[in-house]
Amino acid sequence: MSASQTVELTDTERAFTALKRAILHGDHAPGEKLKMEDLKGRYGLGASPLREALARLTSERLVAFNGGRGFRVTGVSVEDLQEIAAVRKLLEGAALRDSITKGGDEWEAGIVAAFHRLGMAEKRVLEDRSAMDECEARNREFHQALMGAAGSERLIQLAEDMYDQHERYRRLSRLERSPSRNVHDEHRAIMDAALERNAELAASLNDEHIDKTTERVSLMIAQMG
Repeated sequence: MSASQTVELTDTERAFTALKRAILHGDHAPGEKLKMEDLKGRYGLGASPLREALARLTSERLVAFNGGRGFRVTGVSVEDLQEIAAVRKLLEGAALRDSITKGGDEWEAGIVAAFHRLGMAEKRVLEDRSAMDECEARNREFHQALMGAAGSERLIQLAEDMYDQHERYRRLSRLERSPSRNVHDEHRAIMDAALERNAELAASLNDEHIDKTTERVSLMIAQMG
């Protein structure tokens, strides 16, 4: 591989990572047109790596391409959210059950450590809303830790892709916390069931956890419409 090819590959990865993060975080709004000149100025990258990144994001359904109209951030809808949630539950449930069957002491320790880090991040958010990004990252790490001992890397990757899709919707409501919901306790219950090697209970609690978020965000989307 030539030096120029190496630079191009690096720029493509940079473009992909930056664009994906911005879309998941809502910095590019659902339905927003992604104009190449604007993207070049915003990200300081050339058209070629940005097009490659947009193509990859299209395959992940975070970006839509419509012929001469160019690229847009994929829109949101209650139906799409519910489909994403259903697929996420199937994939995470399968990975969680497999992890409970195969995981050892290191897997258990990883879950406990991830839960602790998440709890600390949740406390910081109560004092400083700017710590929300850290909290979201710790939340992702916790769910990844639960699936970490699954035997199929492809299953884990697919589950993480659906987590990304669901996260985009979840971030629409991240500033609207429900006083009647204790997400920390939901995570603790999932962890306890996993550590007790109760696969069906852990998967069921994880399903309920996803459903509660889906129901809440669905209401917000309906109100926005």
